[in-house]
Amino acid sequence: KTTLKTVKPMLSIILKGYPRLSETFIAQELLGLQERGIDFEIVSLRRSTDKARHPVHEQIKAPLRYLPEYLYQEPLRVWRAWWALRRRASYKTARAHWLRDLRRDPTANRVRRFGQALVLANEAGAQTKWIYVHFLHTPASVAHYAALLRELPWSCSAHAKDIYTSPDWELAGKLSAMQWLVTCTRHNVAHLKGIAQTAADADKVSLLYHGLDLTRFAKIEPHYSLHDGSSAEHIVTILSVGRAVEKKGYDILLAALAALPERLNWRFIHIGGGAVLKEIQEQARQLGIAKRINWLGACAQEQVLEHYRRADLFALTSLIAQDGDRDGLPNVLMEAQTQGLACLSTTVSAIPELINHQQTGLLVEPGNVEATSQALQLLITTPELRARLGRAGQQRMHASFSHQAGINDLAARFDAILSEPGSDGGKTSSSNRSTPSTSAKSRSAAAT
Repeated sequence: KTTLKTVKPMLSIILKGYPRLSETFIAQELLGLQERGIDFEIVSLRRSTDKARHPVHEQIKAPLRYLPEYLYQEPLRVWRAWWALRRRASYKTARAHWLRDLRRDPTANRVRRFGQALVLANEAGAQTKWIYVHFLHTPASVAHYAALLRELPWSCSAHAKDIYTSPDWELAGKLSAMQWLVTCTRHNVAHLKGIAQTAADADKVSLLYHGLDLTRFAKIEPHYSLHDGSSAEHIVTILSVGRAVEKKGYDILLAALAALPERLNWRFIHIGGGAVLKEIQEQARQLGIAKRINWLGACAQEQVLEHYRRADLFALTSLIAQDGDRDGLPNVLMEAQTQGLACLSTTVSAIPELINHQQTGLLVEPGNVEATSQALQLLITTPELRARLGRAGQQRMHASFSHQAGINDLAARFDAILSEPGSDGGKTSSSNRSTPSTSAKSRSAAAT
């Protein structure tokens, strides 16, 4: 166990919300950095509405503070920040940049971002050397403005919705302003490099798979049932874990389930909340399959793990939403595969980077009800196929998708930044920023 540094944090990690049940990949990253001796604070733009917490959240000991979610809720805090920063030359630079953005995006959200950035910049300690932010949309705007206000370097981890629902002009501008960016799929890397204004900006983009903490999803010997849907006493259980939002394609999955032959005996279990949950529940009633479905809502990780182990197959029919939002590499697919569960998903985004069709799972084109229903029928009626795909997926997950490599990469980056003697607040050459220090390499080796 690594002993954490006792000095005040020099690294501020900015999140949209914390703690969130749907963002275990962020929590495992924070814990991994903590275990490698990286000292940081967590700054969240909003408070979580989740009623439960994962065990990993309890292990994270970093100081946590919340920015005003809406500026009218804490006007004095915003005013104090503005008063303290208003005479700095950096304030004029940041304000000019924000006004240019506001002219292109004249929304209340854009105003709120600058107000939150003022509070972030004013309340960050004098020892702060670097800002690191998850998500390239709203949180990165706050981080960018705050970095300008404090003349600090910053970097970002980009994911999915934040990339594909943001305009290209904004993505390119942020990429030009930051020191480096990591993103979790090859698909994202190619997209962001294509948007970059210069070759130097394109070189800032790196692939960093989140992977999973495989100590939390230990490799087990799965018990595969011989259920084939022919008996009402031995029903095939289909599991899906995900927020009920458009990009998850639950309307397609429900339609596909309704199209299955009447003779098949199956039960569908859904775990997760979401904005359209009531709509898809009503859809299930209209399709006449509501009695075959259990809606469990949001669950803690231990409960989700038990359902992975009890289910016969896993389905996630991701698609591209009308606003461009889409999945990147869904953690739930990786989680299901660690437990040897055969998976059915789609060819959206980076999912084919994880699932090899007919080798470690089945993939269909997004939005195709007929193909989805046929794949479901094949998996329901062929238990030997479920077992073969499940074992192969489990083997690939444990061989190639541990989160350790990604954590080691980030820890090395931050260690090189924060441990530099005589640093001028992180304003170092790009070569110094990206090259792991000797101590970081040693720490990474010890961690693995």
